[in-house]
Amino acid sequence: MAKTTRTKSKTKAVAKLEPEATLSAGAAPEASAQAEAPAESEVRKPAAPEGEAQEKPAEKPPRPEGTAWYVVHSYAGYENKVKKNLEHRIESMGMQNQIFQVIVPTEEEVELKDGQRRTTERRIFPGYVLVEMVMNDDTWYVVRNTPGVTDFVRSGSKPVPLRPEEVDKILRRMEAEAPKIRVSFRVGQKVRITEGPFEDFVGVVDAIDTDRARVRVLVSVFGRETPIEVDFLQVERI
Repeated sequence: MAKTTRTKSKTKAVAKLEPEATLSAGAAPEASAQAEAPAESEVRKPAAPEGEAQEKPAEKPPRPEGTAWYVVHSYAGYENKVKKNLEHRIESMGMQNQIFQVIVPTEEEVELKDGQRRTTERRIFPGYVLVEMVMNDDTWYVVRNTPGVTDFVRSGSKPVPLRPEEVDKILRRMEAEAPKIRVSFRVGQKVRITEGPFEDFVGVVDAIDTDRARVRVLVSVFGRETPIEVDFLQVERI
């Protein structure tokens, strides 16, 4: 009888321990999950793609005080050669921190001739080159003695800088997206319509719209003068 009693007591003890062990085992995964999950403050945001970081244009370093744009005379037709020669001298003589930009002002121009459209680059100021620089004896010497340069645009003995509004106007003209259109006819001149329902009609140019590349021609239709608007390419000078 004593043996049986000890067995039952042992069974009760085991039964009493099993629920506690089960609860402890069930709590372990939760504790582990909490340990493994990163805190919100530790979660890193994804890095921006490399392309986005490169989208921001590099800021132009500030120019020193006294920097201005000056106009240089050159031999006609040698503007680009003067630009190249001066840029080479700036580099070879270490003047990059005093002479910054050399520009030959140009603009795109569309020429209409014999019904054909041809795009060319035209110099805005033939015989002149613009230089952004700090004017002193050293920079004056470098620019003035560049092959092809005849002189600065000056007032008396001193080179005259351009006004900021003059520079802005020139740069905007150079950066214009729509090219300037040059035509071979003018208002009051006789032309022939070469295309469209009024092909071979002869009339007189009444108005020219370079922004839209359109021309209004007065032609005679059934004995009456009628304005006809056509594209620049649809007329030719007689």
